[in-house]
Amino acid sequence: MKVAAIQMVSVSKPDTNIQTAERLLRQAKSQGAELAVLPEYWSIMGLRDTDKVNFAEPSSGGSLQSFLAQMARELQMTIIGGTIPLQSEDSQKIYNACLVYDANGMQIARYDKIHLFGFQNGEESYQESNTIKEGDDIVSFESAIGKIGLGVCYDLRFPELFRNMGPCSLLVLPAAFTYTTGQAHWEILLRARAIENQCYVLASAQGGIHDSGRRTWGHSMLIDPWGKVITCLDEGEGLVIADLDLDAMLKIRSNLPALKHRRFGC
Repeated sequence: MKVAAIQMVSVSKPDTNIQTAERLLRQAKSQGAELAVLPEYWSIMGLRDTDKVNFAEPSSGGSLQSFLAQMARELQMTIIGGTIPLQSEDSQKIYNACLVYDANGMQIARYDKIHLFGFQNGEESYQESNTIKEGDDIVSFESAIGKIGLGVCYDLRFPELFRNMGPCSLLVLPAAFTYTTGQAHWEILLRARAIENQCYVLASAQGGIHDSGRRTWGHSMLIDPWGKVITCLDEGEGLVIADLDLDAMLKIRSNLPALKHRRFGC
């Protein structure tokens, strides 16, 4: 299977972001992608944290969900829709939801981000729990290449999340890592998740300076089960695309059967 991670520098206007996402999804399809993933917050990177609350859709449907379904159906491609804001029981908070659509345009999975980012170093301050309600469910779904596990951005720092999915062929991480934390930890954490789970990791990021002044790290990439970075896009909008070699993954698991060596009883 050929997979693509789309990198964006989303702005505060959803209509503009939708146009960019459509153009990049079509580009991924033209290059042979059968599965594509959008970044976290692809539809809106607001001027204020509360802006995304104002654009939240009900889970029953909305323009963002219709767009993702339509693109998946039209392009005959599985689309992992980064994250979009969905309404929660708290009118002041949203679910940061990752929706998956199959080639028929049917929603086949939903993951609500579990771990909410908090960071403060004197110059930067982020507290997602002010506007986001955490999810409770670990989510994966079956595909032609086996199980695909879903995580979002800050989830990357919690390896137990991915281990609890069981063996996956691919882990997908839409993200909007800050420049500060991304420069220090992004690649090493992604490679660690690939190595310890002996699977591919596809990370789709925001990558640049947004109209709010926020700077995101970018570096969307695909990593193989041995921890090698196959392809990477440093900054700016665009995509990374490559084939998954499941035979190579199975050979690694056979040569070094670490997944079978775990001792849960201890």
